[in-house]
Amino acid sequence: MKKYDKILVTGGSGMIGTALKSLIPDAIFLSSKDADLRSPEEASKIFQFYKPDAVIHLAARVGGVKANMQHMGDFCYDNILINTNVIESCRKSSVKKLLSTLSTCVYPHAASYPLTEEQIHNGVPHHSNYAYAYAKRMIDVQSRAYRQQYGCNFITTIPNNVFGLHDNFDLEDSHVIPAMVRKIYEAKTFGKPAVLWGDGSALREFTYSLDMSKIILFLLNKYDSPEPINIGNTMEYSIKEICDMIIEIYEYDGEIEWDTSGPAGQYRKPSCSKKLLQLGWTKENYTDLYSSLEKVCNWFEQNYYCARGVKG
Repeated sequence: MKKYDKILVTGGSGMIGTALKSLIPDAIFLSSKDADLRSPEEASKIFQFYKPDAVIHLAARVGGVKANMQHMGDFCYDNILINTNVIESCRKSSVKKLLSTLSTCVYPHAASYPLTEEQIHNGVPHHSNYAYAYAKRMIDVQSRAYRQQYGCNFITTIPNNVFGLHDNFDLEDSHVIPAMVRKIYEAKTFGKPAVLWGDGSALREFTYSLDMSKIILFLLNKYDSPEPINIGNTMEYSIKEICDMIIEIYEYDGEIEWDTSGPAGQYRKPSCSKKLLQLGWTKENYTDLYSSLEKVCNWFEQNYYCARGVKG
């Protein structure tokens, strides 16, 4: 197994970065407070300062369906700058390995199911987040180009929907699980209306952030192919099923209103994890979804006033 003496994690204060910190506490965890990775000068300077052996690239401007639709230009601009600067800084700093995370939104809207890695560039992404999706796709293009020209060992991974502790609970920018956790908690605690977007029928795969972090470290040591690889739990759940679990955890007995005028995104986008399983990862490594949701709900309740997206 390969060993890296100095691992640097971009987006180190985010949800996956925080989970990684519990697994590799001696790594370097960068946040936006340390450097603005949209700036080539700042990115280059901090990489030259730390001179890491390996880099796990998590930093991105992210958000839910509504945020992606309202701020497409910003999502595209910021993410292209961040990714380009990280990749170039890794080359200039002679990083031995770069592992970047994409998203299942990179897949074409008309892709066949389950989503397999060779389909990434075979069509246009879904209209709800195509700008962000194209910016993420370019990581794959850039990583391959740097491998071909410079011999860089840059790999790309495609996580599905990740949730966990230290998530973003902002109601305008968050993903579906943190949004539902917050809305149902506030409905029970403060009597606020629990209004959820869509009709609850959309299907999604969800992976607990600690599980995703373990997969990332597994691939850092086991995977060197230029081909992207899907990562995450491929069990599908409807949004309503997730909602019912959160309701049960919080023992909420009030009403839920489904706002079908709100953005719901694609109906489903199941992915194929065959390549990951062939490397030796097993489905038994995943934490039970209900147990994971319990951890998130309990953490949010205990940290409500300081949770990201809630605190003023």
